[in-house]
Amino acid sequence: MHKLFNKINVNQQNKLLKLLESSILSFPKNTIMLSTVKENIIGIILEGSAQIIRTDYNGNRTIIEELEEESIFGTVISSLSSDECEMITKDETKVLIIDYDRILESENNNYSYYNQFIKNLLSITNNVIEQKNERIEVLTKKTIRDKLLEYFNIYRKKHGTKNIYLPFSLTDLADYLAVDRSAMSRELKYLKEEGFIESKGRKITLLYR
Repeated sequence: MHKLFNKINVNQQNKLLKLLESSILSFPKNTIMLSTVKENIIGIILEGSAQIIRTDYNGNRTIIEELEEESIFGTVISSLSSDECEMITKDETKVLIIDYDRILESENNNYSYYNQFIKNLLSITNNVIEQKNERIEVLTKKTIRDKLLEYFNIYRKKHGTKNIYLPFSLTDLADYLAVDRSAMSRELKYLKEEGFIESKGRKITLLYR
């Protein structure tokens, strides 16, 4: 059960989704979901994964958000308002879509499960804001090394382990950090040679405190 429906039983979930006029949409791999995500909605990834990508006027690509199964996105919590941003599926992806305008209708307050849904949504929104603040901490570092180490450090704190399993390829990591892929690969090589990390594929082990 998605945390958006925490403390809401299956019967209440069905009533809630009908109340909010929700729908489930499926998208093939590598599909740009512009027509859907640019509307006033909240979406939940039920299956598959996607990325929100920003491409600037020079063609430089930056991954704004990685969306895995159970990730939540939408007009009010994601970077989807800019014409430079696109949401692209990485796999065959199934998405639950909820009309944001329906969430705001006061008549829904009569239902206890609706009020619980609002509490859950606010909690998730706070988590999304926290993740965005972490991203800002990474991007404000001046060097590629500092960006990498900050990213690793945030992962270590959140997961309580020095073993980091990158959720994406090194190319996507470079796009996520907004750095050149070749320069980042060199920096990872230097960090390994200097005894800061060990790496094998997408697994990186931190050797420093």
